[in-house]
Amino acid sequence: MREADLQTLRGLQLFKKMSARQLTRLTQPASLQRYPQNTLLITEGERADFLHVLLDGCVELFASHNGRQTTVDILRPTTTFILAAVILDQPYLKSARTLLESRVLLLPADAVRGVFREDPDFAYATIAELALRYRSVTKLLKDQKLRSTPERLANWLLKTASVNGNTGSVTLDFEKKTLASLLGTSPENLSRALAQLEQIGVQTSGRTIAITDLNGLRDYAKPSPLIDDGI
Repeated sequence: MREADLQTLRGLQLFKKMSARQLTRLTQPASLQRYPQNTLLITEGERADFLHVLLDGCVELFASHNGRQTTVDILRPTTTFILAAVILDQPYLKSARTLLESRVLLLPADAVRGVFREDPDFAYATIAELALRYRSVTKLLKDQKLRSTPERLANWLLKTASVNGNTGSVTLDFEKKTLASLLGTSPENLSRALAQLEQIGVQTSGRTIAITDLNGLRDYAKPSPLIDDGI
């Protein structure tokens, strides 16, 4: 494992205060893998063997049932997934696949649980991480239930534009049907929502979405700190 990757890992809140001895215990049996685009990393229903750390690339979390499939989240570096299944030694509730070529660090689940039991700083950080993710799920439910498709799209654009430095342009790393699934709608409804947002300066060309009136979009979206992160 490269020193730069170790420092990246240490930069995550989950590992920031872990003792050096426990970090070594955790990373010695780890493996760093590079996966091509569209590689299935984990399958829902399988037992959690590893805590995954996304170092480079882009990963989609998704779920399937009765012939249907939905996107749960889109992950970008640097982040872990799926922590709850690892700590509880339970099956994954989601599947994961790469949307771009990705580098992923695999931390053995039994080592993670061992450190969790022995390192109080890591245990506290794990509880805090799971609490944040619980709140994120609550915000997602509120977004899905309290907003129309155009409003969800508008707030997603604001959040993504903010992550990109408010450049006024969002370029998708994935197909629009994946964005539709992430927003809990159909591709047809997403197209209608994009057309509706044209009235407030949102223009689409392929996978690039330009925002010509950021303030107008914000006025329409009405972002809330009780629903939205990073806006």
